[in-house]
Amino acid sequence: MLSNGDLYSVAQSERSRIVNHWCGGCNTTARRRKASSNYAQVVTKAKFHLHRRHHVGPVDPRIFGGFLEHMGRAVYEGIYDPTSAHADSYGCRADVLSALDELDFTVMRYPGGNFVSNYHWRDGVGPVEARPVRRDLAWGTTEPNTFGTNEFLSLCERTGWSPMFAVNLGTGSPEEAADWVEYTNSDLKTDIAKQRDGDQIQQLSKVPLWCLGNEMDGPWQIGHMPAADYGVRARQTAHMMKLVDPSIELVVSGSSLPDNSSYMEWDREALDAVGGLADYLSTHRYLDNYSGDTSAFLCSGVLIDQQIAEIDSVCRYVAGKRRSNRRPFIAFDEWNVWYRTRNRDHMWANGKFPAHLVEEIYDLQDALVCAQFLMSFIRNADVVKIANIAQVVNVIAPVLTKGDALLRQTIFEALAMFVSRREGNSLRLGYEGPTIESGVFEGVAALDGAAIISDDNQLHVYAINRSVDSSFDLEIDFSGGQVAAASAEILHHSSPTAQNTWDNPDAVRRSEVEVSAQEIPIVQLPPNSFLAVTFKVT
Repeated sequence: MLSNGDLYSVAQSERSRIVNHWCGGCNTTARRRKASSNYAQVVTKAKFHLHRRHHVGPVDPRIFGGFLEHMGRAVYEGIYDPTSAHADSYGCRADVLSALDELDFTVMRYPGGNFVSNYHWRDGVGPVEARPVRRDLAWGTTEPNTFGTNEFLSLCERTGWSPMFAVNLGTGSPEEAADWVEYTNSDLKTDIAKQRDGDQIQQLSKVPLWCLGNEMDGPWQIGHMPAADYGVRARQTAHMMKLVDPSIELVVSGSSLPDNSSYMEWDREALDAVGGLADYLSTHRYLDNYSGDTSAFLCSGVLIDQQIAEIDSVCRYVAGKRRSNRRPFIAFDEWNVWYRTRNRDHMWANGKFPAHLVEEIYDLQDALVCAQFLMSFIRNADVVKIANIAQVVNVIAPVLTKGDALLRQTIFEALAMFVSRREGNSLRLGYEGPTIESGVFEGVAALDGAAIISDDNQLHVYAINRSVDSSFDLEIDFSGGQVAAASAEILHHSSPTAQNTWDNPDAVRRSEVEVSAQEIPIVQLPPNSFLAVTFKVT
């Protein structure tokens, strides 16, 4: 059996490559400089080196996915609120859906999360008035099941989201999971299909993507079990589900936290057990700023590259062990910034319904770190194929509701800057410039970057200034073509802790910015800023 230490060794060379690349290896003096008070004295010039043929891989549109869990006010008083003045004919909030439409989510994970490990899908189908009210053991509230499979699939039809379901492997069974696939995807005239026809969902989209449980490695999870036990159950479940519909893709539940003692070993054992039935391996991450150190927080995006390299090493190892050229890829199906409301009082409803749980108010620095997640997924487009921000409304979300009012948070602004700049091939990006050392982070590139070249010859470049006190003139050196006519947006505020609030909803907004039309374009990034720019390539 491969130990944790062995797995870390497998990942070591790839981690070193990433750290050396994003720690500004071209500038030894800057790399060794001990930070902050001297940082403002470094040369405020930097350069991105790009070549149109140096592809990482096509950017999978599913990395721009969302997550809707039956938690707090995500569903009830979030997506679904028939009592709202904004309610449409389906009982959903038109203002919320309009805001989410601006973010153009591609895939939507449902119904959990921790919630799914005690959820039985049959409670959420059939006549609404006949559905049972259940105790939700995950979040300490009640679940009326007014909104379930039918309502969610109908919503996906109207929004264009591709549904991604998680099955209950906590208190559920493989048979129950296979029956759910039968209900949503099968054309056979079975008793389950007859129930579906009676529920009038026969015209709704089938569900192409299924998660085999959620965070089954976590002791907080209902039905938590050792990796060996999970592997047996997940394989049995996968086998039955694919017998119902061989076309579906399956996500194995991986490590919920990199800090878990079983990290990587759990992933290896679970993935090994599911074998060739596994299409993806799940991994989760929430970054935080408990320390209040903005400089260190803005450097923490490097941890995402490291985690991807580690999980990818597991995927490659298991495929290699099986002598298989069909490898599982990564589904980063929970990610976000989360720390202000991450405690028992904010995560437990005490019987209330709907309860105000983990309704984080985000600031600019949170938005910059959220952008770094997506930039990391783009940089690692060859291995990361699915990603879901947790979540989309009210619960650690870009959108908040209060009564009939709606608030777009700072992270909404960052996510919106990717919407029109995300199709094409990810490009390898070389960084030349100063570095930052702050907290536990040493030699981190002062500018984080990512780039995409589209089929219609558009070059999309992303850049984040991680410095809290220095501006940068960024040169974008593009080889293999000439760039012209740029359009750009920037997200910036003089204070990294600036927030959009109910009293001041427009404090932090993205704005258009001009980019010089010259052979090597130069853009200026003030401290605490995120730039997204698109060039036409000739």
